Amino acid sequence: MAIFLFNSTKEVRKNKQELERALKLKIDIEGKKIITMGDPMKDYEASIVLDAINFGFSARKALVLLDPTMQFKLLNIKKFTRKSRLKDARSRIIGTEGKTKRAIENICNCDIIINENEVGIIAPGDSIEETVTGIINMIKGSKQGNVYAFLEKMNSRRKLYGDDLGLKINDKKTLDNPQEGYSEDNYTEDEEE
Repeated sequence: MAIFLFNSTKEVRKNKQELERALKLKIDIEGKKIITMGDPMKDYEASIVLDAINFGFSARKALVLLDPTMQFKLLNIKKFTRKSRLKDARSRIIGTEGKTKRAIENICNCDIIINENEVGIIAPGDSIEETVTGIINMIKGSKQGNVYAFLEKMNSRRKLYGDDLGLKINDKKTLDNPQEGYSEDNYTEDEEE
């Protein structure tokens, strides 16, 4: 059993049956308290989903977090800018008519919500750190074009190398031609130690 305090339980009330079915536990709503009853492991999964809903994500978007490859991350804007520049930082992330936010979401395949002093991100685990870095750079004042270029570079690198941990790539020649892979020619004695 776990208890969660919500600002507004409207989204949970509206999607209670769907949440119970997906989370495989029972949900009781008492005022602004949400009580989950079931397996402790399911309570942990429910806590992540309910935290995302409490932040402002829809139940449908939050349920994506049940996939083990997806992550939810909160960034406090105040950590990366002065209080007097808080409004500017929010504006930089959103962009004109939401274009910057949509561009980041499209490049990184993520969902972003901006509240007063926080940014909530739901993204695949392999791209969440790049997304966070891009948003932090945006808050600190980097140009949108530079942030887009960084995110696109990381995205293309991830697609190019896939699950390669960088163990096979040890020189510029191999980085330029990933099909070449590892060979005895680029193996040195330094690597034996």
